[in-house]
Amino acid sequence: MMNNSARQFDAVDKIVSALDVGMRTLLNNPAITERADPASTHNEAELSEAEKKHVAGLMRINHCGEVCAQGLYQGQALTARLPEVRDKMEQAAAEENDHLAWTANRVSQMDSHLSLLNPLFYLGSVAIGAAAGLAGDKWSLGFVAETEQQVVKHLESHLDKLPEQDQKSRAILQVMRDDELSHATTAIEHGASELPTPVRSIMNLTSKLMTKTTYWI
Repeated sequence: MMNNSARQFDAVDKIVSALDVGMRTLLNNPAITERADPASTHNEAELSEAEKKHVAGLMRINHCGEVCAQGLYQGQALTARLPEVRDKMEQAAAEENDHLAWTANRVSQMDSHLSLLNPLFYLGSVAIGAAAGLAGDKWSLGFVAETEQQVVKHLESHLDKLPEQDQKSRAILQVMRDDELSHATTAIEHGASELPTPVRSIMNLTSKLMTKTTYWI
């Protein structure tokens, strides 16, 4: 059997792989790792209907954020020039798959739905990721670092907004925060360039648009 790590993937292979990841992401069937769901070690808390709706909204936002992250990583992996950079993108994407599964499961436990806007945000993220990759690996890594740093801020704000007794959701977000910090640090260590202030501002505005819409839709 051929060792996949030794195989040289051409453009068609990359596109097929990206399409497979995209379908798995949008159909809620990501290829997860062997990590256990952090929520599994906690008992379900007593939540009112209003609290369940609030938790569902927050976790729906975080799930959509992971959908966007998959799109960004797949777009960047398609256009990254250096193999080691592409490998780091794919490794991060694999860990983000866990986040997809965990947040989707938590939304389901709240008897709610995933965002209907996921396909739109995914396609937009693939395009942005590919453009960042074309700009060069250092800018692509800079985009990863800034994205992950903004995600960490959102996760920390959501930890403050969760009902105090909801330890299941809290456990998920804490592991996600640690993973995102690790991804940002890895990108910086591999030569990420700091993005210009206007680009960071646009990213922040886009993130706010996503969070305000997917809380409800």
